[in-house]
Amino acid sequence: MENGKDKNELEVDIDNGNTIIEWIEKDKRTKPLPWYYAPSYLLIWVALFFAVVFPLFNYLPTAIKIEEEANKPGQFVAERAQQILLELDRMGPKIVGDEMNEKTMVEFLLNKIELVRQVMRNDIYELEVDVQRASGAYLHWEMINMYQAVQNVIVKLSTRSSNSTSYLLINSHYDTKPGSVGTGDAGFMVVTMLEVMRLLATSEETFEHPVVFLFNGAEEQPLQGSHAFISQHKWSPNCKALINLDSCGAGGREILFQGGPNHPWLMRHYREGAKHPFATTMAEEVFQAGIIPSDTDFRIFRDFGPVPGLDMAGVYNGFVYHTKYDRFDVISRASLQNTGENLLSLVRSICNAEEMHDTEAHSAGHSVFFDFLGLFFVYYLESTGIALNICFAFAGLILVCISLWRMTKTTDLSIGFVAGEFGILFLLELAGFILALGLPLLMSVFYDAGDRTMTYLTNSWLVIGLFICPSLIGLVLPFTLYYTLRPREKIPHPYHLQMAGHAHCVLLALLCIIITAVSIRSAYLCMISLLFYVGALIINLVSKLHDRGYYWSILMAVCQAMPFLYFSYLFHSFLVIVIPMTARKGTEVNPDMLIALLCALGTIFAFGFVAPLINIFRRPNCMIGGLALIMFIFCMISVSEVGFPYRAKTNVMRVNFLQVHRRFYEYDGSLSLDDSGYYFDLQDRRLELPLRDTMDFSELISLENVCDTQMMCGVPCFNHRWCEARKAARWLPRKETVEVPGTTTLELLNKTVLEGGYTVRYEFKLTGPARMSVFLKPMDGVKMLDWSFLRGMLDNPGIYKPPYHIFFAWGVDDSPIEFYLELAKTNGKFDEPVFEIGISGHYLSNLHKRDAVSTQFIDDLPDFVHAMEWPASYDRYIY
Repeated sequence: MENGKDKNELEVDIDNGNTIIEWIEKDKRTKPLPWYYAPSYLLIWVALFFAVVFPLFNYLPTAIKIEEEANKPGQFVAERAQQILLELDRMGPKIVGDEMNEKTMVEFLLNKIELVRQVMRNDIYELEVDVQRASGAYLHWEMINMYQAVQNVIVKLSTRSSNSTSYLLINSHYDTKPGSVGTGDAGFMVVTMLEVMRLLATSEETFEHPVVFLFNGAEEQPLQGSHAFISQHKWSPNCKALINLDSCGAGGREILFQGGPNHPWLMRHYREGAKHPFATTMAEEVFQAGIIPSDTDFRIFRDFGPVPGLDMAGVYNGFVYHTKYDRFDVISRASLQNTGENLLSLVRSICNAEEMHDTEAHSAGHSVFFDFLGLFFVYYLESTGIALNICFAFAGLILVCISLWRMTKTTDLSIGFVAGEFGILFLLELAGFILALGLPLLMSVFYDAGDRTMTYLTNSWLVIGLFICPSLIGLVLPFTLYYTLRPREKIPHPYHLQMAGHAHCVLLALLCIIITAVSIRSAYLCMISLLFYVGALIINLVSKLHDRGYYWSILMAVCQAMPFLYFSYLFHSFLVIVIPMTARKGTEVNPDMLIALLCALGTIFAFGFVAPLINIFRRPNCMIGGLALIMFIFCMISVSEVGFPYRAKTNVMRVNFLQVHRRFYEYDGSLSLDDSGYYFDLQDRRLELPLRDTMDFSELISLENVCDTQMMCGVPCFNHRWCEARKAARWLPRKETVEVPGTTTLELLNKTVLEGGYTVRYEFKLTGPARMSVFLKPMDGVKMLDWSFLRGMLDNPGIYKPPYHIFFAWGVDDSPIEFYLELAKTNGKFDEPVFEIGISGHYLSNLHKRDAVSTQFIDDLPDFVHAMEWPASYDRYIY
């Protein structure tokens, strides 16, 4: 007996006390944290982005000066390249067909190449120079792309002791868009090539395979110079690998966005050679899907060579791309150093590659590739990627099952009960995923309906409130509502939160399997998420943190830091690249949907596992309310003047328009229409609305209805992009006749009814400016049998249908083109209309004078407008 209690009663009290102590300790582990820690939790991730991702994304190496060259032999000297770039900038626009492009620029390059020859180690190297003039044609989307006497400056640098017949081709272009000096696109790359050439030619470090430097004189036509080289030049059959250099911006880091195809060894050399890697498979798949409104010479070399290679482009400050603001002052010397170091190391690596001897023997499928914050580069075969994706997807599914089974053992709940609860949470996860995607897209639809698209164009930080906050709200809303409204259940709250993470893991695993099954290599994003979650889950299970309240969340959050850094870096990169492109994406598609989708995907991948952890804190609904408040504030800002998309010089509105003189001739030769006006190929979703406050557009009409009655809508659409968008174009009539600075003449040389009486042959001669288009449309009952152009359209009638478009351009030879057409008619009556032909002449050069009325119209445009404009004629005949 002790204090009136026997021994057995005392033992019971001791046991109960231990149990109470365990309950207290367990309650401490499962007790939600105070609500005021929740904002700090989210701010940690924001701070991580600005402390790590943002500076690494913008990092550029220190530029080397000429005076430092003696102490840093063999290294890229950015100052020398910059000096040449300044010379290029001062030369002004370089339009194909102009003396500046065809004579001055060619002489400039030959002089710079001669300077390289003067310092070259002649005992080690041999340098050959060729100025190519070529004519040809190829099918380019919906048109035949013809060219006459376009020019390329080509240099072959080889080691005298080498007998290799496999060449490395390096390509970039020096011609520019109308009105643009083209310092970034692509003078930047041209001067980089010149400096790399000098360093190779003066180095004692030899290379095995010759290097061909192609200074392309007709890329903006589009892509004629590259086709001329690869289809006709004497060195092209020996080119076994390619480095293509282009730009959609001015300066900054260059991104590797296409590789191969089917030559993963090139990725190995990029990994070994690129000192500052910046690359992703996702960019390749997005570009090849046609989402980006651009094209590069890489496609020509790939399709007509075929030459495997690497396609790289500068992507910073795309706001000045193809505008008059693409100038020397927006390009830093450090950006030249970044690209130069990458290119020099990459060239040294590939031109000594064993694979160059027989590149086809090393063709082994596509690659999955990406860099991590610019610090290192990862690549592996697509087949390896499939194995990794499947392995981690199934590992995630298996470990989730083990975790759920473990929960049944520690709570004495049945497997069926736990599985049922997990099923509910998976449905909530699915709802959260849909909301995280849907809410930003819904915002983009609302803004488009209110004519408020592209509010983020100048102030890109607006996407945080407009699209990222709604996505975060959608991501956490279902779970938060469930935990807030549902009474406490048998499953402890920490387990519930783990199950929320498990639900996201299962969803990612299923998505990974599906995306991999349809051969989308960007499934590696899901794999990265799964990799770090699976790793954290294994550690939690083994260490038993899995069953100790919220302790598992600490490890899980720490393990998610790496994928958060990568995904925020990746999608930030995409936003930097794509936001400027919305100003030239066209009028048919709402560009806000693309930006919203990028923000949503970035939010889901970066925050998918960590955002639901706000439910560890009390009052998580307050966090949702805070995000909603931020979203509301940003919405209010975006509908103010801050959200006006355009700014003078830095973030311009692109207005493409032609000053057109039209004449429509009927079959009897009479003139049924003779008028003038401005033909607008509008570039962004806001159409002409931003101009109406200062310009008189009361007579502006849409061409959509005209397209039903007139061939090619009755306007001289320039190239395939203009013609593709012609139904969305606008026409502004003008009373005064447009004074076109030249004459475009179509002369009928001969008309012959061929033997049999059912086929007729027309022979023509066409004379005019450096850019012309021929549009052809047979009348009803008439078929185009043959012509002197490429037969590709006629041989594929299921793909190419009238009206046909033949685009023609010349460089240094303005000789007329002669062509014939052969048409068949079932009734054999050729004394009546047989076909329509439209001839457009385009005077792109800044040397061509605009008439006084056009000049005044251009001057009256708001200061935030960049006008890419020129005079054009359009004559339609019926024969």
